[in-house]
Amino acid sequence: MPVTDRPPTGLLRWFLRAPIPWYRWGFGKIFGHRLLYLVHRGRKSGARREVVVEVVRHRPDVPELVVIAAWGGVPQWYRNLRAAPAVEVRCGAYLWREPRQRFLDGDELDEVLREYRRAHPRAWSKIGPRLGFPADPEDPLWTPAVNRVHGVAFLPASR
Repeated sequence: MPVTDRPPTGLLRWFLRAPIPWYRWGFGKIFGHRLLYLVHRGRKSGARREVVVEVVRHRPDVPELVVIAAWGGVPQWYRNLRAAPAVEVRCGAYLWREPRQRFLDGDELDEVLREYRRAHPRAWSKIGPRLGFPADPEDPLWTPAVNRVHGVAFLPASR
């Protein structure tokens, strides 16, 4: 069972939420395009919710930012986005209010994860095993691991 099958608690939860105030204070640019600040609404309460997640693909030509939902199987923020679109996204110099979003299918998610693994081998060596991924993408266990995570792409709002 991967460590990420449960939502983070304690010190790890605090560590993962630590960048949120930096984004609120307008200093989120210091994280570049590696982290994305996401504001969304609770699917039951309608309350404002915030989370910071790692960007696994940044395509400045589109522009598009892709993140992966992995902690806790299906994290609350991902479930909330399934119920209602994001309110705001901040990443690097981007500030998108009511961004467009799309959910990645299995093939595109596989491509994104392989690309991330090639581009960030040190980070992947730490994150991949925690997410339950084998070292080799050709391993038969790779596909079931891809099927356990979920991807969301964010784009600026339509004009």
